[in-house]
Amino acid sequence: MIFQVLDFKGKYFLNLLNNELLSIEPSYIKEGLQIKHFRCLNMLYIRASRAITCHTPIGEYHLYFFPREDFICTCGDYPIETRHHILHNCKRFNNYWDLRRDTISYFVAFLESNLNIFSKK
Repeated sequence: MIFQVLDFKGKYFLNLLNNELLSIEPSYIKEGLQIKHFRCLNMLYIRASRAITCHTPIGEYHLYFFPREDFICTCGDYPIETRHHILHNCKRFNNYWDLRRDTISYFVAFLESNLNIFSKK
């Protein structure tokens, strides 16, 4: 319940749903609720963690922490490379993200089909 308060989770936390369309809450019990979806693949989990917390080397992050670095999306359709833009409408990546259901299974499929997304450049 405390996690749902905006001040605790932060405004950049990516809210994902499980297959029953219920919000997935972080947990430290038995490796947490999210870890099992990444099948013990470290790089997949690292990229997912970066995307979920928005601490990933994309324009949105650079604009906040390194404002002198480039933050424009290279697709040419969006002025700032944001996580939302990448997941929903950037033409550089496959269209595995379902706009109607922000489930973790679609999120994992998106990450698996785009192996370099949310990793160090």
